[in-house]
Amino acid sequence: MEYLEQIGVEAKKAEAVLRTLGSEAKDQALKKAAEYLTAAEAMLLEANEKDMSIAREKGMAQGLLDRLALSGDRIRGMAEGLLQVAAADDPVGEVLYMKKRPNGLMIGQKRVPLGVVGIIYEARPNVTADAFGLCFKAGNAVILKGGSDALYSNEAIVGVLQKALSDCGLPEAAVQLIASQDREVTARFMKMNEYVDVLIPRGGAGLIRKVVQESTVPVIETGTGNCHIYVDASADLDMAVEILFNAKTQRIGVCNACESLVVHEAVAGTFLPMAARRLAEKNVELRGDEAAMGAESSILPAEEGDWGREYLDYILSVKTVRNIDEAIAHINRYNTGHSEAIVTRDYANAQRFLDEIDAAAVYVNASTRFTDGGEFGFGAEIGISTQKLHARGPMGLKELTTTKYIIYGNGQVRP
Repeated sequence: MEYLEQIGVEAKKAEAVLRTLGSEAKDQALKKAAEYLTAAEAMLLEANEKDMSIAREKGMAQGLLDRLALSGDRIRGMAEGLLQVAAADDPVGEVLYMKKRPNGLMIGQKRVPLGVVGIIYEARPNVTADAFGLCFKAGNAVILKGGSDALYSNEAIVGVLQKALSDCGLPEAAVQLIASQDREVTARFMKMNEYVDVLIPRGGAGLIRKVVQESTVPVIETGTGNCHIYVDASADLDMAVEILFNAKTQRIGVCNACESLVVHEAVAGTFLPMAARRLAEKNVELRGDEAAMGAESSILPAEEGDWGREYLDYILSVKTVRNIDEAIAHINRYNTGHSEAIVTRDYANAQRFLDEIDAAAVYVNASTRFTDGGEFGFGAEIGISTQKLHARGPMGLKELTTTKYIIYGNGQVRP
């Protein structure tokens, strides 16, 4: 039996067990996995350093190195994410409604697992634990295809998770890693309809586009993050500076980091020098239009490609606008449907921004960095969906289930 088919067969066997597994057993396994991850910190850091060393030799960009890196805090964060998932309500079996038809049939709908979930992702080892925890709690087996840059880290994490499952008497194949780096294996994985029920890509625009275009397995699209902050004419400028600084620099290699600044021309002369001074603390390069460059001498000229780019680096585009109409039009043209924010004191403008911006998450007077399952109270997340079917925004447990109709009768036949 070929390598991938064996993984698929084992995933289906595990899924049959997980489908009817009780909440208590799932939570016990998640707690055990969290305990084992914490205990394995030294081993995980050693594996991660192998990946980091190779990545540095290849000249990987700083933003991508940040995504790849593990630390004690990040490992503890992975464990805490599993504990949060364990503490969350189990969505499986929830009856959404039940109604009686005139013929006496009782027709309802309840949540059930998706089945086998495939996840293709780039060099983010924390995704490995998050994906397992969420898929497992929602009753799904998961097959992971991580990026080659994180191979050692992912193998180590999956080994810890499988040991926890085994020690709880559960199938290790509830989480499996495709270790092969052969592109043909990845291409075949995207066409494993007989084993995989849904595929979720997490990574850059190129990866997501490739999966969407080439997969025959249904795809839940998670998007890249060209996130904007619009500073309105009435904004509290001190607040705007701190929101921008957090959104841009708190962690640059993530999809909810701010990549584009939009500023009302009425406050550009005051705000842009303030923002440039603050961002200079992190050596952020600013690329703007002529009006922006006129307001702040350190701003470099922007090219057309800058407006829609997810830098994942200490670079920020700056666009000036005459009014909120221009701001909304600019953002809707260049955004990726992820997270957008307005800083304003004007209630009407805030409401227009909320109503008219087309994105999964829209903020008023807050950083885009909050678009995260943990920050939204979901625990870990599988990704930020930027599509509009099935799920949108941070994907937690409920988004990893589907529904089935359940019908109770007492002998009814259709006339």
